[in-house]
Amino acid sequence: MKIFIGADHRGFELKKKIVQILKGQGHTIVDVGTHEAMVPCDYPQMAYDVAVQVAQNTHSRGILVCMTGIGHSMAANKVPGAYAALCYTKEAAVLSRQHNNANILVLGSKFVGEIDVMDIIGVWLSTPFEGGRHLRRMEQIKKIEKEFLK
Repeated sequence: MKIFIGADHRGFELKKKIVQILKGQGHTIVDVGTHEAMVPCDYPQMAYDVAVQVAQNTHSRGILVCMTGIGHSMAANKVPGAYAALCYTKEAAVLSRQHNNANILVLGSKFVGEIDVMDIIGVWLSTPFEGGRHLRRMEQIKKIEKEFLK
């Protein structure tokens, strides 16, 4: 799977470990940055870069990492076609895919440890969208997007 990944300086170290593991699993990883842990940076650019790429590449996914994940979620969800879900647990990750068809996983390095992060990512990558009643709700979200794109 092609996965676009980005992090700010507070998520850099965790992102580095995630990239290494995902590459080892055979995924194609596109790292949009940041590429330095010690230089503070602004997270909206990374969120935008990942969100645009995921929205334009239908069968891809995205992962964003910052300290809490909140800012990345807010920024990424401004891009039409990007559906970012902030998940601190495996259950939230599963439901974000099953019910919401999230195409971007957002992680907070302060709240998700190295031990749990790959379990969360693993279930998120392997869980399909259920469709059914959830498809109707996702269509409603897309309708809201279109309303503001006029």
